[in-house]
Amino acid sequence: MSVPRIRSLATDQLTDAEVTALKALMAEAFAADEHGGFSDDDWAHALGGIHVLAEDDHGIVGHAALVARDIRVGGRPLRTGYVEAVATAVDRQGHGIGTQVMRTVADHLDAYELGALGTGSHRFYERLGWVTWRGPSSVRTTDGERPTPEEDGYIMVLRTPLTPPLDLGAPISCEWRPGDVW
Repeated sequence: MSVPRIRSLATDQLTDAEVTALKALMAEAFAADEHGGFSDDDWAHALGGIHVLAEDDHGIVGHAALVARDIRVGGRPLRTGYVEAVATAVDRQGHGIGTQVMRTVADHLDAYELGALGTGSHRFYERLGWVTWRGPSSVRTTDGERPTPEEDGYIMVLRTPLTPPLDLGAPISCEWRPGDVW
């Protein structure tokens, strides 16, 4: 197996062929997901920021996207880089590709006050410095804040050099969006 190359680029720099390959990677990686796989909304959530690609001689074998989100902690807005669409080709999992991709994502997070993501794969992210948010979560809608207790325990954050003091037990909220809000 060849060693993957890591490349970062903005959404508008992705070629049509790369978009097709990324969607295929996501479909394969999330095929057994208990929440129904990787949806069009999931893909839409990954657009508009930075994409970190791991590529080898056979194509794209790993990916993560970093997008700006309006996350608030205890009501205080924090400029947040939210990680979306993290996947490694099924036949390449366990070979450090996801770790390489996420370390590159962390480098991009230095421009933000906080890194955040939603996951059920805590052990993978914990080894990279991410911590589980312990406070209650909610989504901000036009009708006010709605609790999202089904997300509690699934949200993880990464402190950056710009992160203010954080109470991991404080309420955390995100803006509403179609599909999974977190």
